[in-house]
Amino acid sequence: MTNEEQTVGALGEAVVLAAILERLGPASRALVGPGDDAAVLDAASGRVVATVDTLVHGPDFRLAWSSGYDLGWKAAAVNLADVAAMGARPTALLVALTVPDETPLRLLTDMADGLRDACAALAPGCAVEGGDLAVSPTLTIAVTALGVLDRASPVLRSGARPGDVLALAGDAGRAAAGLRILFDRFRDPEGVPVAVDATGLGIAQRGQLAAQLRPEPPIGLGVVAAAAGATAMMDVSDGLALDASRMAKASGVTLDLATSALGDDPATALSGGEDHALLAAFPSDSVVPEGFRRIGAVLTRGDADVLVDGVPYAGRGGWDPYLEWDAAQG
Repeated sequence: MTNEEQTVGALGEAVVLAAILERLGPASRALVGPGDDAAVLDAASGRVVATVDTLVHGPDFRLAWSSGYDLGWKAAAVNLADVAAMGARPTALLVALTVPDETPLRLLTDMADGLRDACAALAPGCAVEGGDLAVSPTLTIAVTALGVLDRASPVLRSGARPGDVLALAGDAGRAAAGLRILFDRFRDPEGVPVAVDATGLGIAQRGQLAAQLRPEPPIGLGVVAAAAGATAMMDVSDGLALDASRMAKASGVTLDLATSALGDDPATALSGGEDHALLAAFPSDSVVPEGFRRIGAVLTRGDADVLVDGVPYAGRGGWDPYLEWDAAQG
């Protein structure tokens, strides 16, 4: 039996960490990388952007549906998107794992592969520079992402101004559609998740599953939007309408979204979460960067934070991890 076929409890921390670090590859920008008490990173601009996100088995993912590679990729992608939404370049990830001792080592090495490949594909130059490993009854992935600003200031969600154009880069609603497929088609009669078999799915459904399990946010467009003069920007993680309302409240404006710009299923585009698109506002006289598409406008303050086709939005409120977890438990 190879090490990767054994459990982390049988192998011990030193062997497990060595196996993970071997898969991650060399540190990219670190002056001191994994292996010491802390990483030392070069931040020549002097301005560092930091964010953290946690994925927990149960409310955030199911091992029956997600491979270790999927989990590593998604854990990187959702954090990189937050850095990009500030107009920053991601430079490093710090990854803390708590795992049951019966976890196969292969799950963690596959996760390391996913983390490494997501960084290479979505944010070249970013890498895992350190982390932590602990035992727990519940598999949990906590990622801290760091980035640097190449311009004078970050792009905040509070900067949208009346007259600005609203634009979106990335998907809206596809990840939610993928989650719906998982719950509708890949549970047994008792509601327990079962392994995904995509052989009976069409191309569109496979794409929706991929958007949920292995998202590809437009990370590089964060710095592009900042350079193009974006006045406000944020990661759309909890649903377009809900996150637009957060931008509207922070900026003291009303946002008007056009369903004609939201694809074939505007209701899901408005309410579905986990796409990690970038929602940005640009001055009306600026050129919206390639990769963004216009989806609405910024208005003066009205009776509602978000309008859809000029009417106050009254649809489903977006992703709430507590409510979604309760619903999933029946």
